[in-house]
Parts: sequence; C-alpha cells; structure tokens
Amino acid sequence: MLVNLKELLPQAAASDYAVPCFNVFGYEDACAVVEAAEAVNKPVILACNKDVADFYGVETAAAMLLPLAHKSSVPVCLHLDHTYEEDIVYRALKAGFSSVMFDGSQLPLDENIARTRAVADVAHALGASVEGEIGSVPYDEGRDHIKSIFTEPEDAARFAKESGADCVAISVGNVHRLTEPTCTIDFGRLDRIANMVDIPLVIHGTSGIRDEDMEVLKRTRVSKFNIGTCLRQALGHNLRDFMNEEPQKFDRIYFMKKAMPFVKEEAIRNFKLLS
Repeated sequence: MLVNLKELLPQAAASDYAVPCFNVFGYEDACAVVEAAEAVNKPVILACNKDVADFYGVETAAAMLLPLAHKSSVPVCLHLDHTYEEDIVYRALKAGFSSVMFDGSQLPLDENIARTRAVADVAHALGASVEGEIGSVPYDEGRDHIKSIFTEPEDAARFAKESGADCVAISVGNVHRLTEPTCTIDFGRLDRIANMVDIPLVIHGTSGIRDEDMEVLKRTRVSKFNIGTCLRQALGHNLRDFMNEEPQKFDRIYFMKKAMPFVKEEAIRNFKLLS
C-alpha cells in the first residue's frame, strides 16, 4: 500500500526503531527491496535520487515504482530524494510520488525556509509529505559542489517551526556515499538538536555509519535512515562476478535475477539493524 512519511515517521521518532529509506535505481533492485520489506513485515521507503530523476525522468520513475507500492502487503512510501528545483518536485507530485525532499541546504536559512514552505503547501494539499535539510551533509564522491556544514540546533529548531516540513535531515558527521563505515557521529550535537526539534529527524549516508552507532541512533528521534551505497555494492559486485563467470552470456534479466537475492539480503540486514 502507498503511504507518505507522515504515516510512518512520527511513531518511529517516538520509539526505538527507524524506517529504512533505500535508494533504488531500477525495477529489479526496487523489487528486491519490497520483497525484503514483505519478508520482515516492515514498512519501507523507496527513494529516487537525482541520478534516477535525471536518467528516467520522475514520470517514468513513478510509473515504474508505483505499482510495486500499490501491490505490496506492507506500507511503501515513494520518495523523491535530494531535489533542488521546485519544478521537478511538482512534476514528481503530479506523477504520484507520495513524498518529496526539497533540498535547500545550500541556501541561506531564510530562503531555505521560504522555499520549503512553498513546496510543503503544495505537497500537503496533494496528500504528500515533505523532507527538508538543515546543515549540509557532504558527499565522499560525485557532488563536489555540496558543502559540509554541521547542523546548528537553533537553525534546525527554526526550520522545523517555520518551514512546514514533516521531517528534517541533519548533518552530525554523516557523509554520503562512503564505501566503508568510517563516520564519526557527533552525538552531543544530535542530542541538542533532538531536544529543540519536534519533527522527526533523518540521517543520510547510512552506509558510512558503524553498526554500533546505528544501534544508538535508532533510539533517538532519528526515524528515517537513507541507505544507498551498500545496496549498490551488493548489486554491482555480484553482478560483476556472475558476468565474469559466464562471459558467453549477455542477457540482462538472466544476470539481474542472479544478483537480486544479494540486494534483498542486504536490505534485510538493514531492516534488522533498524528494528
């Protein structure tokens, strides 16, 4: 069933578990993630990032993924990840995304709040949810223009109060696209943010966070963890191995079917970690 973040995150923020948000890049890995969610009987968020939006277009992405959400036996949120342009956000909402992220993290605070508020007004009128970001979570590779700015608790509190966002992503030492868990989380900063912000918190860059830190984080007001790199590794490494083992074969579906169980297994691992 299709849901939005407002139906998933408040309860998670008040409890000792969190909801995984998996970045998916096509039909096959999305199927594996939904199968994993059904296997553990947990809700899940399917996210499309900027690469997917640019490659497929949000309309095609929605047409590909919405049937998976509607047919699923567990709640599924279809979420548009980091998006900097309102026109793409509005196209995604029109196409059926049940949640969007307007990323104003590179903007001055006043402009971030104002533009997020405008997006939230439209999204809420359509029954969708909105995520924002305060501070700026850096990238290990691929987004050199993105700043690295720790979230200031006072800014996060003002954003939560004025922007209309349903949840807010924060920067507390987490980093996008790390291939190893090497982040150092500033738990003191997180505690100060959690004490001042009354909407659910979001952590991006989960693949770079140690399991023992995840155990602590899920018990805070962090209710959503964005997960991408470890799934891409599960797909890419296994797909490469299978293709090297059978170089005479070339059928895409043949190889994807062989690799998808490893994506499902990695998704289940994350579900268990966040439960």
